[in-house]
Amino acid sequence: MRQESRGPEADADGTTRRTRRRGEEVERAVLRAAVEELTERGYEGFTMDRVAARAGTSKTAIYRRWSSRTSLALAAYREMVAQPDGPPDTGDLRSDVIGLLRSVADRLASPSGAEVLRGLMMDARRDPELMTRLREDFNRSEPGTMLILLARAVARGEARPESLVPRVATVPAALLRDEFTMRGPASVSDETIAEIVDLVFLPLVRAVPH
Repeated sequence: MRQESRGPEADADGTTRRTRRRGEEVERAVLRAAVEELTERGYEGFTMDRVAARAGTSKTAIYRRWSSRTSLALAAYREMVAQPDGPPDTGDLRSDVIGLLRSVADRLASPSGAEVLRGLMMDARRDPELMTRLREDFNRSEPGTMLILLARAVARGEARPESLVPRVATVPAALLRDEFTMRGPASVSDETIAEIVDLVFLPLVRAVPH
């Protein structure tokens, strides 16, 4: 396990000693600092130097974990928009998915979340390789909660077992994100969310009645 110097601290008798943080502690400190920097300064003012200073670590330690400013910003963005509570569980797939998407949309539309996502996507448009990595990263990170909702729906007979795959589970969030990035936060209305669910997602996963 990697450990990192935290810096000198004084014992009760005044003796200076150096404490060390484990790798997980450093990562948590960096992510927390990155979130705070993005929230306070926005994406344009986000720098590795400021994050390192706020986290009490070195840029070298950060680059060992995140290869670029963009990759760290993406990790921090995920922390900013993470689902704070468990997934909705209303007993109805449509209600669950609408509730989940509304929650995601509200977090996307927050001033800091909106600016960070726009900045990430603008950087990615200038770098095809980065765009590919971002899409792959989104596709890896997004299906979890939706797969939980789908699994419940399959157990209730609302959805086909064949729909319980990440490729299908990413569809609602991908459409929501595209709506947001292409047309802006104002376009992500309750009506838009209902259209994503009713016209695209439910026909894709719904079990055929016998």
